[in-house]
Amino acid sequence: MATELLFRDDAYLKVASARVVALHPKGIELDRTIFYPLGGGQIGDTGVLVRANGERIPIEDTRKDHALDVVLHQTAAAAARPEAGETLTLEIDWPRRYRLMRLHTALHLMSCVVIAPVSGGNIGADRARLDFDIDMSLLDGQRIESQMNELISRCIETETVWITDDELEARPELVKTMSVQPPRGAGRVRLLRIAGVDLQPCGGTHVRNIGEIGAIRVVRVRNEGKHNRRVEIVLAD
Repeated sequence: MATELLFRDDAYLKVASARVVALHPKGIELDRTIFYPLGGGQIGDTGVLVRANGERIPIEDTRKDHALDVVLHQTAAAAARPEAGETLTLEIDWPRRYRLMRLHTALHLMSCVVIAPVSGGNIGADRARLDFDIDMSLLDGQRIESQMNELISRCIETETVWITDDELEARPELVKTMSVQPPRGAGRVRLLRIAGVDLQPCGGTHVRNIGEIGAIRVVRVRNEGKHNRRVEIVLAD
């Protein structure tokens, strides 16, 4: 049975309880989770699982097992392991996750400032980037930074919306990424809407209001190959 993804409905959940379904060689399977697994360019969450006796099991990474359609919470090799059926308290590393949410939402804004197909992207704990299939001469780091910060200053609410697979097929312009395609086959697709600014498929975690991103800085613009012109940002704070 697929893991219930609590972060899909509330990315601000910092603590929750869950039951251990199974122990796998690659990680701990829970019936539900607030930990985001690596995917869509965003790294997996870290944090701890807390047992009833107070023992804390550090989670070093979170990954999706696509064959089983479950989320696996990865521990260090020497870490304690819970038992199947045990109820645990989940605590994510919130400061790290919140940075990821701010950076991820910022990349949505970058894709509106740089009008070109997105050929790649990555959201790390301290910086994020998008790659574009565009002529290098058309990328001006100062202009991108200025326009992104102007958008952020508008403090627009974000909203999760859903459309059917058929609706997405009828609106291919919604998909900006060349390297990552939204999953199809479940009957519906999750989108992030920033009213008047952006609407595109995304399964990641985002802030409720783009003003929460705060000021960003463009720290690097470089050529990464024939179809990859990379723009890298950090949070100004």
